[in-house]
Amino acid sequence: MDTPHFDLDFEPAYGEAVKVAEGVWRITCNNPSPFTFAGTNSYLIGRGRDVALIDPGPENEAHFEALMRALKGRRLTHILVSHTHRDHSPLAARIKAETGAITVAEGPHRAARPLHAGEVNPFAESSDTAFIPDLALADGAVVEGDGFTLSAIHTPGHTANHTGFALEDSGILFSADHVMAFATTVVAPPDGSMGDFMASLEMLLGRQDRIFFPGHGGPVADPPAFLRGLRTHRRMRERAILERVKAGDTAIADMVATIYASTDVRLHGAAALSVLAHLEDLVARGQVICEGPPGLSSRYRPG
Repeated sequence: MDTPHFDLDFEPAYGEAVKVAEGVWRITCNNPSPFTFAGTNSYLIGRGRDVALIDPGPENEAHFEALMRALKGRRLTHILVSHTHRDHSPLAARIKAETGAITVAEGPHRAARPLHAGEVNPFAESSDTAFIPDLALADGAVVEGDGFTLSAIHTPGHTANHTGFALEDSGILFSADHVMAFATTVVAPPDGSMGDFMASLEMLLGRQDRIFFPGHGGPVADPPAFLRGLRTHRRMRERAILERVKAGDTAIADMVATIYASTDVRLHGAAALSVLAHLEDLVARGQVICEGPPGLSSRYRPG
C-alpha cells in the first residue's frame, strides 16, 4: 500500500530568488510556523521581460523588498493567487500598486459550506477577505504573457477557492497548499471540505504533471506516487476515525487524543478540525450519524 514519503529537506534561502526550473524562480518568505513550515513560497515565472508572480505572500516588509529586487528589469503583468489565506495573498495589493499588474484568482474568499447556527469560523482571522481579484479564472482558463502560459487548475479542499497553476509545455504544476512535500495539508471546516479535497486528489491523479512546486517547502518530484500516498493516508485516517466511533468515542476531543497522540500538541486544534472534516464527509455518506449538523462539540455514533 502506498504511503506518502514526506521530505523535510529544504533550504529556504530567505530574500533570494532561487532558480528552480527554466524560467521559474522561488522566493521564500521568512514566516516559518507549524503551519507554514519554513515559510511561504512565492514564484516568478517568465522567460522574457514579462513575468507573472504566483502567491505574493503575507504583509512582510523583507519579503516585499526581496520580490521587488527579483522584479528589477522585468515587467510584472499578472499576480496570481492560489487561495486567500493571509500567508499567501495580502501582499498582492501592495505589489499591484507598485507595478500595475492585475490580480488573478478563482475568486474572493468564501467558506466551503454555509456556517451552522451559532458556528464561528475559526479561520476568520487567517483569511484575507479583503482580496478581490481583478480577473476571476474559471477552471482551465489561461493567463498568458510574453514567455509564459499558465492554466488554472481548480483544487478545492484546503479552501473553496484553492487553485493550482500549470505552466504550459513544462510538466510543472504550482500546487500551493493542496499538495506539499513536507506534510499533508490542513483540511478544516468550514473553510475546507474533505469531500472536495479527495475529489481534487483524484483529478490530479488523472493529469500528467512532472513536478509540483508547492506553497511551502520543496518540490514534489514524483507527483503520481505522492498523490497515491496522500490518498492512502487520508483513507487510513478515515478508517481510524471510524474505528474510534465504533469503539465508543462520541466526541472529537477523545478521537484526537488517541489518533494524534504522537502529534505536537500545538497542532491538536488543527487535528480536531481535520477529524471534523472527515466526520462531515462520513455523515454525508451515511457511515456516521450525528444529531444535528456536525461540529466540534457534536456527538457521533456509527451509521
